[in-house]
Amino acid sequence: MLSAYAAPGLFCELTDAPAAAPVRERLAALSIEALHRRAAAAEAELYNLGITFTVYSDKDAIDRILPFDVIPRVLSGAEWQQIEAGVVQRVTALNLLLEDLYHGQRILKDGVLPADLILAHSQFRPEMQGVDLPHGTYVQICGTDIIRDADGGFLVLEDNARTPSGVSYVIENRHMMLRAFPDLVDGVPLRPIDTYGLQLLSALRACAPPAAADPAVVLLSPGSYNSAFFEHVFLAREMGVPLVEGRDLVVQDDRVYMRTIGGLSRVDMIYRRLNDDFLDPEAFRPDSMLGVPGLMRAYRAGNVGLANAVGTGVADDKAVYAYMPRIIRYYLGQEPILPNVETHLCREPEGLAYTLDHLDRLVVKPVGEAGGYGITIGPRASQEERAACRARLLADPANYISQPCISLSVAPTLVDGAVEPRHVDLRPFAITGAKTWVLPGGLTRVALRKGSLIVNSSQGGGSKDTWVLE
Repeated sequence: MLSAYAAPGLFCELTDAPAAAPVRERLAALSIEALHRRAAAAEAELYNLGITFTVYSDKDAIDRILPFDVIPRVLSGAEWQQIEAGVVQRVTALNLLLEDLYHGQRILKDGVLPADLILAHSQFRPEMQGVDLPHGTYVQICGTDIIRDADGGFLVLEDNARTPSGVSYVIENRHMMLRAFPDLVDGVPLRPIDTYGLQLLSALRACAPPAAADPAVVLLSPGSYNSAFFEHVFLAREMGVPLVEGRDLVVQDDRVYMRTIGGLSRVDMIYRRLNDDFLDPEAFRPDSMLGVPGLMRAYRAGNVGLANAVGTGVADDKAVYAYMPRIIRYYLGQEPILPNVETHLCREPEGLAYTLDHLDRLVVKPVGEAGGYGITIGPRASQEERAACRARLLADPANYISQPCISLSVAPTLVDGAVEPRHVDLRPFAITGAKTWVLPGGLTRVALRKGSLIVNSSQGGGSKDTWVLE
């Protein structure tokens, strides 16, 4: 199967990783026809299980099966140790940053972060100032996007500290591989991932109000039309907690209750999968039909917990990301275990000038967008696209950063009847209660279009099972 495969000039996660040798040998023994048959069976099972995501911009196929590539990505124990330590370090620094920003703001007074970058940020929530949270935990669930460069080094691309999605696909991908490729998995010492739901529930309960002796947890979803609704159902089932919408909850006397057929039932902790703006029409958008009126009153009174905390979006920003090495040094007195990608802030005159002078070599990103939207990849953009990007930069420089075009690592991927290299990234998921735990592996996203660097599912990307060896 791998006899004709080659990835010249690129770091390959399978052929250039010594730890993947046993998996390579087993894959080499499979014919391309056998791989196709099993891949087709896996895709049919994904469809039957309803493992989908939503693409709002596609009028012809709104609900889609997330494309799943059956050739796994393999990480050695030593590689994972570095990733895990780096993720824990970043999450610790993010929580310290958020606690400071909503209390003493020392980092702003000391000039480590520009005050206007934070205080004028659309996701900075003055409502959170002075609110004390159990364990100082603002980011209970974090997804850190990591890439690998041409030399095999790991780099952090961004931190997702609001409502990161995709963990359900991590777990379902593993289940799919165990069913479809038992011979490939047999005897391989894989780190298990099945405890995610229990770890998440434990962390949520640890972050509930201290007065709650036996905290009642719910998962708050915008509803079945949300792109990640499958994941909401999945996680509620994994934790064994009720899946609710805003209309299922009510606030009385600054306490939150769930409507049940037996009457009102107290709620102590809410894992919310909707953005701040829609949480509470009394505090944020008055036209929101998704949230719970009075929820912020109950939250500020310390009668209910929210994960992730309100206001984490100020740290989930590509401009703040550029300062993460300084943030880690400031709060922890440590050097970053996982370095950032070199980043130019267009809000700064020198950053803007450099970006404008090197548009044909840089990737330009809006600071607040997600899902791969709004990105201009200079080396692959047309002259007209670069001109449009230049106009946007000049009109609103503070809204953009730029980074060099990294030669992302690749992994062998089954595409159109052949195995070809496709670019990948990795999103490990960290859960924080009193301490931080990282799910072994994470979501390996793969850019299925030849030559594409955009791995997001909304832009045609798929996923792979990620194997961490013991």
